[in-house]
Amino acid sequence: MRGGVAEDSRLEVPVYELNQSRSPNPLLVISTESGSNFTKEATVNGLHDSRNPVGSELSALEAWLPITESRNGSVHSGVLHVLCSGIGFQALLLPVALATLGWAWGTVCLLAAYAWQLYTIWLLVHLHEPAPGTRHSRYLRLSIAAFGLKLGKLLAIFPVMYLSGGSCVMLIITGGGVLNQIIKIMSGDEAKSLTGTECFLVFTCIAMVIAQIFPNLNSLASVSLTGAISAIGYCTLIWVLSLSKGRPEGISHDTSSVEKSGMRGFVNIMNAIGIIVLVFRGHNLVLEIEGTLPSTPRHPAFELMWRGVTISYIIIAMCLFPLAIAGFWAYGNGVPTTLGTLNAFLQRQEEDTSKYVIGLICLLLVISCLCSYQIYAMPVFDNLELIYISKKNKPCSRLIRAGLHLFFGGLTFFIAVTFPFLGSLAVLIGGITSPLTYAYPCFMWNSIKRPQKNGAIWCVNIGLGWLGIVLSMLLVVAASWNLADKGLIANFFKP
Repeated sequence: MRGGVAEDSRLEVPVYELNQSRSPNPLLVISTESGSNFTKEATVNGLHDSRNPVGSELSALEAWLPITESRNGSVHSGVLHVLCSGIGFQALLLPVALATLGWAWGTVCLLAAYAWQLYTIWLLVHLHEPAPGTRHSRYLRLSIAAFGLKLGKLLAIFPVMYLSGGSCVMLIITGGGVLNQIIKIMSGDEAKSLTGTECFLVFTCIAMVIAQIFPNLNSLASVSLTGAISAIGYCTLIWVLSLSKGRPEGISHDTSSVEKSGMRGFVNIMNAIGIIVLVFRGHNLVLEIEGTLPSTPRHPAFELMWRGVTISYIIIAMCLFPLAIAGFWAYGNGVPTTLGTLNAFLQRQEEDTSKYVIGLICLLLVISCLCSYQIYAMPVFDNLELIYISKKNKPCSRLIRAGLHLFFGGLTFFIAVTFPFLGSLAVLIGGITSPLTYAYPCFMWNSIKRPQKNGAIWCVNIGLGWLGIVLSMLLVVAASWNLADKGLIANFFKP
């Protein structure tokens, strides 16, 4: 037992149930072995656990929840989910980081962050099923298995919830803002544009319609396909057009004007590193995506998932690195901090580019945000449905599920309208949540897998884990000092 989790059990007991004591609730367990289905009785709380020594079991409670409702995924669906969640509008800010760090150090930091986060994904993928029959399909559950009930919740609840709900809020702010820009570009002065609040509402309503159509994570494969194509599309169009149109006059790549000494220099460097560190996202969804894949003793889920991650991150690298290098080459240190390369392209190349091409780029970004919203919202939907199921001991009806989706959509819309300046706090909040990506997986591996103390793997994980914690603290300090020094334009209720 570790933190209340029976690690040798084939039942995947949801983490939220681990600290609840109530009367046994017999639930059906579906066990799959060599392609045949049969059923056995089991209890979620482990009071009566009929185990199959070969197959992999899925409790009825898990079968009722949207993340693990369907485990018929494939390498292809895994690739699409990782791409859709892994490429975001944050990539547009990479040239801003290079404008501070310069060509050499900017490229080194980008390569280092890419390799580091890819290693932590490898750890998470292999920790999903640390022992035969045990599956951790939620980041919070893995955290509790590694660190114990209290510490696991303390370390993981805020980062996981923020990276789900908070990301959805940022997607509304970004997608709604770009939607407003599309209307202005296409209509010109002929029609009155929608207000920021109205654009946020339109974005949220479309997102909620999509959420009703696709009830679980595995069913979102077609949405992720659309999101992946859109993300790859706008990234590629921006850097290709930026190169093909040539460098505008007056562009400078001189970083000597950026202060790099004293506290201001420290803040500038850490903000640039923060942009690079935070561009790699989706680690809070890796276990959930892997939870949609089938697993057998002969072919465990991590084989399919790692194959999917490898393909995905080759494509992600082909999007991010050219966007960073071409964006800095084309626009130098004149890249704005809001939507980065996109706004630089609009400012410098709008007159030479068809408004339909510009509209297409913006539309692809909005579609990417809409599709990403579905994946990032799924852990919250899963949690809300679990609360209902735990109380009612029955699955959510379509009406209840729709109500929960609308509640979350309304909440994220309200937060987006109330705090449209959340993007200004990205490095601060991102610094707080960055250990989930760069530190915790290293400590989890040592805690669960228990490699030889002072061995190579143990030392690497300890070193990277503490480096991730220190990096998080430095980012928070730098972002806090920057806010105290420059202030914050808090335009409450004025998106």
